Amino acid sequence: MANETPLGAYLRERRTRLDPVALGYPAGRRRTAGLRREEVAQRANISPTWYSWLEQGRGGAPSAQVLDRLAQALMLTDVEREHLFLLGLGRPPEVRYRPVEGVTPRLQRVLDAMGACPAMVHTATWDIVAWNRAATVVLSDYGTLPPDRRNVLRQIFLNPKARELNFDWEAVARFVVGVFRGAAARAGAAEAVQPMVDELCRDSPDFAAMWRDNDVRSFGEGVKRLRHPVLGAITLEYSSFSVDGRPDLSMLVYNPMEEADAVKIRGLMDGLTSR
Repeated sequence: MANETPLGAYLRERRTRLDPVALGYPAGRRRTAGLRREEVAQRANISPTWYSWLEQGRGGAPSAQVLDRLAQALMLTDVEREHLFLLGLGRPPEVRYRPVEGVTPRLQRVLDAMGACPAMVHTATWDIVAWNRAATVVLSDYGTLPPDRRNVLRQIFLNPKARELNFDWEAVARFVVGVFRGAAARAGAAEAVQPMVDELCRDSPDFAAMWRDNDVRSFGEGVKRLRHPVLGAITLEYSSFSVDGRPDLSMLVYNPMEEADAVKIRGLMDGLTSR
C-alpha cells in the first residue's frame, strides 16, 4: 500500500488479530483473518469510509475521541492504546486514573531485596500499596493501619507521631502537599482525591492553609532527616522511580547515608524477626 502510514498499518494489523466469532460476527468466508473494516467502524461508532481512509493514510489526523473509540473497538491494552495515540497524534493519551490495590509478587520481591533500605510503592494520590520490612521499622508499620489510612498525607497531617519523627515537619509537609497536587493532576485524579482533600482541610488547619497556597513541586531525589524513637537521629537519601508500564505507580527508596545507620536498621529488623 503506497500511501499506508504507520497508524494505518497498526490499525490493520490489530484488527486481523481479533476473532470475529468471539465478538458475535459470523465466520463466513473472509479474505483475511480478523475483523473486516466495516466491523471495526461499527464497533467504534465511526463511518466505515472514514475508517478505511485511516488505514489507507488518507483523511488527515484523527481526533483523540476517535482514537479512544478505536482503542476500545480493537480491545487494545493500555500500552497499545498509548502507542495508537503516539502514531495518530504524536502524543500519549490523557491518563485514565484507576485505584490500585496492590503490586505483583515480583515487584514485592524487589522491595524485599533492598535490605536495610526502606522502600515503598505509592500511587499518584500517595496511597501506599506495598512496602518492605525496613520501611516498617523506620517509617511506619503500614500493615497495622487500615487500608484507607495507608496514605502519606493522612499520616503527615493526622498522625501526631509524624511531627515527632520528621525534622522540620512544616517543610516536609509543604513539600509533600506540592508533590501531591502535581501528581494527582498528571494522573487525572483530581476528582478522585477531592473527598480526601475535603477531609484533610476539615481536620487539619495546617493542610488547609498549605492547600490554599497552590504550590506544585516535583519529586525526584533528596535527603530526609528523621528523629526515630529507637534508632535516634538518622539521615536517609531518597530517590523516586516510575514503575515501568504503570504510570500510576512510583517506587520510593531511602538509602541510609551512614553505614552506622544501616547497621542500626538491620539490628532493629533482626530484633523484630526474632520475636
